[in-house]
Amino acid sequence: MFERLLDFIKDLPGGGLLDRGERFSGDDPRLAAAALLFHVMDADGETRESERARLSTLLAQKYGLKGDALKQLIKAAQAADQEAVSLSTFTSVLKRHLDYQARLDFIALMWDIVYADGTASEVEVDVMWRIAQLTGISEPDRSLIETRMNKSRPAPDL
Repeated sequence: MFERLLDFIKDLPGGGLLDRGERFSGDDPRLAAAALLFHVMDADGETRESERARLSTLLAQKYGLKGDALKQLIKAAQAADQEAVSLSTFTSVLKRHLDYQARLDFIALMWDIVYADGTASEVEVDVMWRIAQLTGISEPDRSLIETRMNKSRPAPDL
């Protein structure tokens, strides 16, 4: 599942722009995706190291980032999430740039981040459902993805 998340992020339009030192625009689907991933990690008020490590590894591998460049992307995603008035700030960008299947894959991959610590809180589940709804994912597909991801989750951190 982690490999699918890495493939998804790698294939977002504009991959590699950070390598040229370019800044993220508000319409950049990479920033939108990273901000939503950060948002769901923080939804329960506890961003665990396992979640941060998963996100950092993902961004480092697929964008070829390390050091300051990696920190820049994470900082931009965190700032964008904190400054956003609503989730639609990011979901609308993804809806414009990604077809339905890519959005399904993104929702599944967000569940992978949710389960990085082995469990999903009620708040995280609510946020996931809202993001899926805002990106235009049908209710049956949302349920199917959640069920599938719940079955493939790792053991909880102790």
